[in-house]
Parts: sequence; C-alpha cells; structure tokens
Amino acid sequence: MSEEGFELLREIRDRQKESLDLQRQQFEFVKRQYDRAEVIQNKAEKLQDRAAGLFKFIFPLIILVIGLIVYVLVYLR
Repeated sequence: MSEEGFELLREIRDRQKESLDLQRQQFEFVKRQYDRAEVIQNKAEKLQDRAAGLFKFIFPLIILVIGLIVYVLVYLR
C-alpha cells in the first residue's frame, strides 16, 4: 500500500477516535440530564404524596366548615 493510502487510513482512524470521544461526551451529558430528571421526579412524587396526605386531612375540615356555614345561614335567620 502506498504512503498516501496509509495516511488516508490514519486520518480515518483519527476521525473515528474524535467521533467516539464526542459520542462519549454526549452520552455523559445525556446521562447527567437523566440522573437530574430522575432526582426531580422523585422529589415531585414525594411532594405529591405529602399533598395527598394533607388533602385527606383538610378536606373533611372544609366540608365541616361548609356545613356549619349552611347551618348558620339556614337555621339562624
């Protein structure tokens, strides 16, 4: 094979290495984004669970207050 052919093969090899390095960097970037999204999702789930628990406590109180207001408006006129 001629020197020109070897040089061409070296250039192809070097560009493939650069391409693989870029792909690795992109993969690491995407992996970090995925990890962050997973952390945010877990926090959101915990917050939703807390809100649901709070709603279970507050909803009956709201119904009670509404009932008292209706009682006051209807029976104490």
